[in-house]
Amino acid sequence: TRSLSITSGETMFETAQGEKVTLPCTFQLSEEDEGPLDIEWVLIPADSKKKEEIIIMYAVDRIYNNYYGALTGRMQFTSPDPSSGDGSLDILNLKAADTGTYQCKVKKAPGVQSRKMHLAVLAKPARTKCFVEGSQEIGKDVVLKCASQEGSPLLSYNWRRVSGSQELPAVSVLNKDTGELLLKNASKEYSGTYSCIVTNRVGMDECSLELNVTPPLNTAGVIAGAIIGTLLGLAVLSFLIACYCKKQREKKYEKEVHHDIREDVPPPKSRSSTARSYIGSNRSSLGSMSPSNMEGYTKAPYSQVPSEDFERPGQNPTFAPSKVAAPNLSRMGAVPVMIPAQSKDGSIV
Repeated sequence: TRSLSITSGETMFETAQGEKVTLPCTFQLSEEDEGPLDIEWVLIPADSKKKEEIIIMYAVDRIYNNYYGALTGRMQFTSPDPSSGDGSLDILNLKAADTGTYQCKVKKAPGVQSRKMHLAVLAKPARTKCFVEGSQEIGKDVVLKCASQEGSPLLSYNWRRVSGSQELPAVSVLNKDTGELLLKNASKEYSGTYSCIVTNRVGMDECSLELNVTPPLNTAGVIAGAIIGTLLGLAVLSFLIACYCKKQREKKYEKEVHHDIREDVPPPKSRSSTARSYIGSNRSSLGSMSPSNMEGYTKAPYSQVPSEDFERPGQNPTFAPSKVAAPNLSRMGAVPVMIPAQSKDGSIV
């Protein structure tokens, strides 16, 4: 007959992240089992080449739980006294990394028994969003979509209508794998609140949306409005460009006029300086004349002295000719002759 036996039979467990799981390991001893009791839990790696790792152990009336660092502080024996026949293991605050195969070994010589269990830590559906794809117009096909951003597969989607008749339209088509609900040939009666429920083996999540089916838009009016708006925009832009160009031309013209005045036109001379220049030139001519010719020289009237317009570019000043031209004796090579004169007393001067 067999002595020691493990009585727990469940071997598959699926639990959500953050929750607690109890891996059962109950056993019965017989009178033949007289040796010391040892209860040992090990983690069997998925890679057969790796060794088993002890995670917790009960031996000689003492618990040892510092073997496996990843579970330190998150595991314990279910019973305060495992020797009473309950060597089950509790794992707290489950994580995805806790997924694996666990083995419970019970030894009490001469009896030895073990049992393997598989634990799968799954993520609940979370952060589920609902939205409408396509136009919500009467006569169009409307698609309601639902997607969960978290959650372990396999995810299953289901839609239901919350408002109104609380029944989906008869022409609707639901895809539970993708979360799409197709509403064909939508009508005003389809408007209302819809809810999507997503589930997997460890949990569920939900979202909702408001569907508002409206008549088609006046596309002709929209197009006409767009054209008119475009034309107005082009007109305003053209006006602004014309104003800018006109301003630039005015600036350019002002700059050219200022440049011509500054470089091409000299400042005018005063009337007095022009008259002095003219008189000085005539005096120089008189100084070269002989006394005999002075009587025939007629002085030009002052009214004929050229004004300040004389030196303006492009004008030819005219002078009143003198009655007797004074010859330049020095140029002719003549020597001036002194004519003696007799005074009243008869002496020669």
